[in-house]
Amino acid sequence: MNVETPRRRFPLRLHTAALAEAENRWTLRRWFTVGATLAAVLSLVAVGLGAWAITRIGDARDDLYDLVAPAVTAGQNLNAALLDQETGVRGFTTSTNDVFLQPYTLGREAEQAAAAQLRPLDASFPETDIVTDLDAVEAASDTWRRAYAEPTIAAARAEAPLPDPEQGRQLFDRVRGASQDLQDTLQVQRLAARSALDASITFVAVVGITIVVLAAVFLLLASLGLRNVVLRPLRHLAAQTREVVAGDVDAQVLGSGPREIVSLGADVEAMRAHIQREVDQLQVTNAKLDEQARDLERSNRDLEQFAYVASHDLQEPLRKVSSFCQLLQRRYGGQLDDRADQYIGFAVDGAQRMQALINDLLSFSRVGRTTTGFEQVDLGVVARTAVTQLSAAVEDVGGEIVLPADLPTVTGDPGLLQALLFNLFGNGLKFHREGIPPVVRLSAVDRGDEWEIAVSDNGIGIEPEFVDKIFVIFQRLHGRDVYAGTGIGLALAKKIVEFHGGRIWVDHGLEGEPGTTFRVTLPTTQPAQSTPHDPAPAADVPLVKEPST
Repeated sequence: MNVETPRRRFPLRLHTAALAEAENRWTLRRWFTVGATLAAVLSLVAVGLGAWAITRIGDARDDLYDLVAPAVTAGQNLNAALLDQETGVRGFTTSTNDVFLQPYTLGREAEQAAAAQLRPLDASFPETDIVTDLDAVEAASDTWRRAYAEPTIAAARAEAPLPDPEQGRQLFDRVRGASQDLQDTLQVQRLAARSALDASITFVAVVGITIVVLAAVFLLLASLGLRNVVLRPLRHLAAQTREVVAGDVDAQVLGSGPREIVSLGADVEAMRAHIQREVDQLQVTNAKLDEQARDLERSNRDLEQFAYVASHDLQEPLRKVSSFCQLLQRRYGGQLDDRADQYIGFAVDGAQRMQALINDLLSFSRVGRTTTGFEQVDLGVVARTAVTQLSAAVEDVGGEIVLPADLPTVTGDPGLLQALLFNLFGNGLKFHREGIPPVVRLSAVDRGDEWEIAVSDNGIGIEPEFVDKIFVIFQRLHGRDVYAGTGIGLALAKKIVEFHGGRIWVDHGLEGEPGTTFRVTLPTTQPAQSTPHDPAPAADVPLVKEPST
């Protein structure tokens, strides 16, 4: 049946037009370059303003602490030196002891030192005249010393009448006035320097606030630009893409914004068109596959019907042929010539092998279709049952099947697992070495997410080049006259293991050791299982049978 779906055509001109339109738009690199340039300019301006503000505050601090503060200190020291001189003169007039005259002497030295410190600082304050005030102080102090202090000291030493104290007080008041003028001048300078420092600090704060505001405004503009230029077009493109993903494959995907996003939208649109073409092709292919699946289903039904015929219609004439051939063999055996007896034996053997072959085929085909479902299976119980069924074979060959004390409980079909162990045990017994009693051992190891079951024997072994052939149905490594069987036992074992979601392989073990070890893995969790079904009634053929390879 031909199934055709009309295919849509998506000309490349739409994609080409979208790319051409994208060429006229700014690229993301240009947007980011402009933004980075603006950020760099603002950063340089902010750094310049900050450096200027810091320089201003440094200069104001240097003026205050390096110039004004020493000048004020020197002025205070000068005033204190003058007061010490007046105190020394007054004390010496009370007691002519030279000890009381030391403040006067030290005060004159301190006055000279303070004046020497103040005079060089005058050039740093062009708006004031400190030297003039200092000259006035020194002139008043010289007048007081010459007119009153020196005569008073001389009179006190000579014990003569002292000059008029009122005159000394008036002269020293002039000294105090001149010193106060100097202190006022220095105080004005100190206050001006302090105001300049405060103004610089305020300027730094204003510059900092301005930088923060500019940065906030820039970040706001950058975020708005990023949202409008990049994020919004990307969200729009993503929304269109999600519409296509949701199933609306006919919805076009168109990019907007910068050139890269428009180009990306054009590429996504081209990909959508390509995928839509592929989907159309897949629909045609799926329709063909559906038709083939229906044909396969009909074929499977025919095969199942064949299994039914094989289990009933074919076995009935085979049983008759086998029965009558056996009757001929019993009644006329020895009465005919040797060739006739040989022909009758061939007929009986052929009928029996044909019947065994049909039973094996039915057992193989029914794995997974006529099972009772998965359940918790105690491998110890299953293994002991298989051993019991093989008791006659064990006695015939004088062998032994060794089971461990503890075997795990797994999830699976008990009948299939019993058939698995039956076939593996039977192979170990059958393929033994001449003159050596066969020993078959079963073991189980927990591998975390699966159990590893091992069945080992001391038999003839399997050559490495044949390990891939033994699991193929009807594949035999020995002649029928050497070892009996139909060659389906290990193929059946592999199908059972794979039906349970496991693996089976041959482990040769150490080189030079006799025998073979089959390893089987069974998951600890239940694997996916198809629903058992058998639409055609099959013959009552047991899955556990004589082992064969």
